[in-house]
Amino acid sequence: MGRAELLKQIEEHRSRMVQLALQSSFANERVVQISCELDNLLNTFQHKAEKQ
Repeated sequence: MGRAELLKQIEEHRSRMVQLALQSSFANERVVQISCELDNLLNTFQHKAEKQ
């Protein structure tokens, strides 16, 4: 996955997480799941950036 695709997915996850959290709560199970996915995407992005 390239840098542009990673950034796109990061932004989509962030936006979805915030939207869902505002509709429910930050403790909502789906919000937590999206947050974990977002963490993984951010870690991947950071690791790729460190290799460059």
